[in-house]
Amino acid sequence: MKKVTAIYPGSFDPPTNGHLDLIGRGSRIFDQLVVAILRNPEKSPLFSVSERRRMLEELTAEFRNVRVDTFDGLTVDYAAKVKASAVLRGIRALSDYEYELQMALMNRKLRADLETVFMMPAEQYSYLSSRLVREVARLGGKISGLVPDLVEARLREKLDPAAKLSE
Repeated sequence: MKKVTAIYPGSFDPPTNGHLDLIGRGSRIFDQLVVAILRNPEKSPLFSVSERRRMLEELTAEFRNVRVDTFDGLTVDYAAKVKASAVLRGIRALSDYEYELQMALMNRKLRADLETVFMMPAEQYSYLSSRLVREVARLGGKISGLVPDLVEARLREKLDPAAKLSE
């Protein structure tokens, strides 16, 4: 029987409980799931790629068939490099669907044998995005329940001026 490897690409800046929901569910569907952190020079991330990688490795350590990697360039090229036959993507709202559909169709045009699998997040994460978490955290709002405790602590360290002065 053919083993199916999928990639779950994204910026994960920061990883949220919604990401972990999809990683956990994806790990039950695919033989191997590669959480692939995109190095995107056009974005100004809060966390470095290595910080995001360390967080995700710690957060996914319980999953035997999940590994974390980084990439740049085209998703289809990275998928070919790791011999993935599927891309896992989350869809929260209609606006996500339009963007993700365009990406999936372009990926299919570039590599016809690469399938895109869309998953809806658990209902409690249907509104959640890394961008919103960063914004709420920057403004001092409560983010517990939105991100794992580890990520909340790292966000507070990164954004709390007093913590930066004490370093």
